[in-house]
Amino acid sequence: MADKNEKQPFDLKGIEKWLENFFLDPLTSYLDEIAFRVDIFETETEIIVEALLPGYERSHLNVYVEDKILTISANHQPNTYRTRTRKMDFPCSIINKKIHAVFHNGILEVFLSKTTPGTGKNRKITIV
Repeated sequence: MADKNEKQPFDLKGIEKWLENFFLDPLTSYLDEIAFRVDIFETETEIIVEALLPGYERSHLNVYVEDKILTISANHQPNTYRTRTRKMDFPCSIINKKIHAVFHNGILEVFLSKTTPGTGKNRKITIV
């Protein structure tokens, strides 16, 4: 039985195909307009999800990871139905990866490590 914290590299071909489909999907452009814009970047060691959220404060935001899905929610008034949400469904499980988030000047960046293991659990990500 494999250890949950053992290094599990991303399937690079799967990630490339997923990125291509994400940016060519017409729904992506539609959601950029009605919710908020999301861009995805890849470096040698990380995948970076960048959400453009001008007018929001850190306290208005939530980032949650559940298996293969990264969810970003933004709400000016907590506990109301005016929450804007974007969900990114990755081609592989991301809960086994180290994830951290930074919010500065209206831009939320979520960093998913390709090499450093995470907790292996569904979780809310603390935004700094």
